[in-house]
Amino acid sequence: MRVWQAAFASPAAELAPQPADLALVFGSVDVFDSPDLAARLASAFPGAVIAGCSTAGEIAGDAVLDGSCTVTAIRFERGGDAVAVEADIASTDDSQRAGEALGEALVARAGLSGVLLFARGVGVNGSALIDGLSSRLPAGIPVSGGLAGDGGAFVRTMVLGPSGVSDSRAVAVGLYGGSLHLGLGSVGGWEPFGPARKVTKAVGNLLLQLDGEPALNVYRRYLGDYARDLPASGLLFPFELLNGNHDSVGLIRTILGIDEAAGGLILAGTVEEGFYLRLMHASTDGLVDGAEQAGAIAAAGVGEAAGDRLALLVSCVGRKLVMGDRVEEEVQAVADRMGPGAVLAGFYSYGEIGPMRDLVDCRLHNQTMTVALLTER
Repeated sequence: MRVWQAAFASPAAELAPQPADLALVFGSVDVFDSPDLAARLASAFPGAVIAGCSTAGEIAGDAVLDGSCTVTAIRFERGGDAVAVEADIASTDDSQRAGEALGEALVARAGLSGVLLFARGVGVNGSALIDGLSSRLPAGIPVSGGLAGDGGAFVRTMVLGPSGVSDSRAVAVGLYGGSLHLGLGSVGGWEPFGPARKVTKAVGNLLLQLDGEPALNVYRRYLGDYARDLPASGLLFPFELLNGNHDSVGLIRTILGIDEAAGGLILAGTVEEGFYLRLMHASTDGLVDGAEQAGAIAAAGVGEAAGDRLALLVSCVGRKLVMGDRVEEEVQAVADRMGPGAVLAGFYSYGEIGPMRDLVDCRLHNQTMTVALLTER
């Protein structure tokens, strides 16, 4: 496998043609809004599968960029192949159906070895999308990716796939062939605080009651002065999801918005009644340690590779806000774990797609660093 990477700031920047089987593209909304972006990419990478999404920050090498676009081109040398499929998500309620359609399209071709999934970051139920996809895939197929961003505005996000750029779509890249291997790792690094509270009423990703009290009231009480900045401050204080024994299940849920009329919190993923939630906070050092762990887990999941290695990093916009000027430290921590020949690419997202703690079951995560290490051997 051979990997090339380029980053540019202007939508009109020249792209040097490169031989590639797959090109992953992550960039700002301004770049993705360029009307000829898809055509220019197709011209630069003739015959390649082209996929990606808009971001809340781009990752290229060990750097974090804003307002740019990164293109990472991959050429397989040992029989690997890639195919992109897409599905419309007209509204949140379409999420499950879209995931099922993607899964059915991917398994129509034999030899599926992994999936990279990118979807709109607003107007989507990411948990339902992944559940629909997983329900159609063979057991054990690794899935990674993330939900698109728009620089933290949470208004309009975009996805790039076979039909070009869209603000209402999901695209899945199927990786085919026994030579391709994905090593996955997903770790947060956040610390819980305060008591565990039972989810007594929830509908999908709308959390309505904790211990029988309006969830918004509980959240505001714990945030204190930070409550003035809701919903933006919700990115700094996510929830940890616990089971009936108050043990962590390995999922974090970010607050994306508030519903004043219902007294509820709009979360980035679903929660179920009967589970428990506990608030979390983080330090930069803790998040960097979590990123390093994710990189180590992903690296351990693959063996020796021929040629280059592609490390796809998807980290949450909330982590970026916490770390501020030190955000590149988490990317550098992953780079240190990747070894020689690894090219890092990725983006800051509105939801990360990766494994649970058993490293098999794929879920929507929030506030994690999720690493997918692609090798060919």
